[in-house]
Amino acid sequence: MTRSHVLVLAALLTLSGAAMPAFAQQPAPDPDRRPNLAEPDFTLVALPTTLRLPHFKSSFRLTHRFTRSLGAGDFGDLVNDFFGFDSAALVGLELRYGLMRGTQVGIHRTSDKTIEFFGQQSLMQQKPDGHPLGIDVLGTWEGLDNMRGQKLGAIGLLVSRKAGKIAALYVEPIFVVNTNPNTNENETDANNTMMIGLGTRVRIRPSTYLVGEWTPRVSGYRPAVDQGSFGIEARAGGHTFQVNFSNGLGTTLGQLAARGGVTADSWYIGFNISRKFF
Repeated sequence: MTRSHVLVLAALLTLSGAAMPAFAQQPAPDPDRRPNLAEPDFTLVALPTTLRLPHFKSSFRLTHRFTRSLGAGDFGDLVNDFFGFDSAALVGLELRYGLMRGTQVGIHRTSDKTIEFFGQQSLMQQKPDGHPLGIDVLGTWEGLDNMRGQKLGAIGLLVSRKAGKIAALYVEPIFVVNTNPNTNENETDANNTMMIGLGTRVRIRPSTYLVGEWTPRVSGYRPAVDQGSFGIEARAGGHTFQVNFSNGLGTTLGQLAARGGVTADSWYIGFNISRKFF
């Protein structure tokens, strides 16, 4: 091999070495697609969480609330109704979509013909480098009778704090307008509701969680009692299966504000099933 051949070969190796990193470079993985063990789902029982939905990805949720109170009648009546599973149910179907990085939109419809449209924007993510909280802003618009009846709107701030991979805590001040269907339009103080969602999710096994939430209404229209819920759930890949107990049947923000719980002694069994498509 001549000296010129050696120089040409060296030049080719240098050029190929410089080009290979650019050729082999792959897009950085979307961090929103990584499993979030402390915050595995977009809701607790009815309240939203600050879990981000990846760009152009989607998620589906089914909510199911049996309408027989577990405290109605005696134990024999409860067994005869198969612990409430023989009763009618209020069912909800929800689809959400990652419109942009940190932005998700969706629709939730319940079998009593309530339709809720919602949008959620991530403002801050909790990070070990100094961001102690996760903060989202949320807005909803819903209507009864397939948007032909009473209309309710909500705006809220979702604040979360995760404890490693074990637990997440939530405080969510939410203002809901037009919650009272019987109030004169001029009586604005009794026509709207201010509530504060309080919730937690605790991981007790690698894929098993306990969840709980309470939504006290602190001012405005406040019928019945405040809705509270608790449950246990299991995660399997992109699926989450939850069995829950609530003193109310609401699954939208308008229902939580305008209906609340039925009574403090009335508890209903239900379940949520969610599926992430990413």
